[in-house]
Amino acid sequence: MNRKKLKVGVLGATGMVGQRFVSLLADHPWFEVVVVAASPGSAGKTYADAVAGRWTLPTPIPAATSALIVDDASAVARIAGAVDFVCCAVDMPKDVTAKLEEDYARAETPVVSNNSAHRWTPDAPMIVPELNPEHAGVIEAQRRRLGTTRGFITAKPNCSLQSYAPAIHPLRGFGPTRISVCTYQALSGAGKTFASWPEMTDNVIPFIKGEEEKSEQEPLKIWGSIVDGRIVNAAAPTISAQCIRVPVADGHLAAVSVAFERKPGRDEILAAWRDYTTRPQQLGLPSAPTPFLRYDEHDDRPQTRLDRDAGGGMAITLGRLRPDAIFDWRFVGLSHNTVRGAAGGAVLTAELLTADGYLTAR
Repeated sequence: MNRKKLKVGVLGATGMVGQRFVSLLADHPWFEVVVVAASPGSAGKTYADAVAGRWTLPTPIPAATSALIVDDASAVARIAGAVDFVCCAVDMPKDVTAKLEEDYARAETPVVSNNSAHRWTPDAPMIVPELNPEHAGVIEAQRRRLGTTRGFITAKPNCSLQSYAPAIHPLRGFGPTRISVCTYQALSGAGKTFASWPEMTDNVIPFIKGEEEKSEQEPLKIWGSIVDGRIVNAAAPTISAQCIRVPVADGHLAAVSVAFERKPGRDEILAAWRDYTTRPQQLGLPSAPTPFLRYDEHDDRPQTRLDRDAGGGMAITLGRLRPDAIFDWRFVGLSHNTVRGAAGGAVLTAELLTADGYLTAR
């Protein structure tokens, strides 16, 4: 089907996640980047000049974007008039980000955000498209609150949970009650590289500010229900997380143990993962990986360097499923944190919202 491309603005386009947005949207069949915006310090430069010396991706700056003049992300009226929606990856204090995103929404410009500012706004969906696409239904209540007809905000959850929550989701019929997870998270999750963070070479840091709370709490909103125009969190499972920074460029690995109300057999778990088909795949969305969940039988997989790019960086790779002496089962999961866990997950959300009629041309 021929589809007129929607015009996209990328807010925070010069940062690491913003660069990933620009790269993923460069040849997108549904979307076209027409505005790149960042801080006042970058405004007025060409995008190529604004990211000179700090372009972090192995692929070159997309030619169509390199000549765009960077705008000031705070120029809401001007940018809103030029785009159909914005992807937000600004690096600002949480309250400033929250206001900026709401200003865009009130200017009738939908916001697909990678930021945490509105993840806990009760009428703002926090979507992993393969897990809770139905949460888009709360957008109409948000629009009523904001007094808008087009504008709204949707958030993408934290990157730390992307390696394990998708694996738990198809097993919810067995009643998961307790989850213990330790995530081993890449430098790019902090917006860093080995060149910009040499202290991480030959080092592990057992603390990432705010990450454990997000990893423990955000899945409960994803697994929640819409009640009276608000998303009410699920009551279970109880999640205990430790989040550790490791000397890896990209890719978040999770070691997971889980207990169930009704303990499934190994074959039941593998079948649930193998047969799990989701709405993005059914719709044939451009960024949807097929399959979404991949299980590797090798004892030493998944490995970050070998498996993080599975499905164009959008698939979740699982392995090492085995009994647990304290819980019921344990396994390892891997996701690409700046693709699936950040910009790619947001782009897939935008595709889902477009397919469902929430994102339209002005």
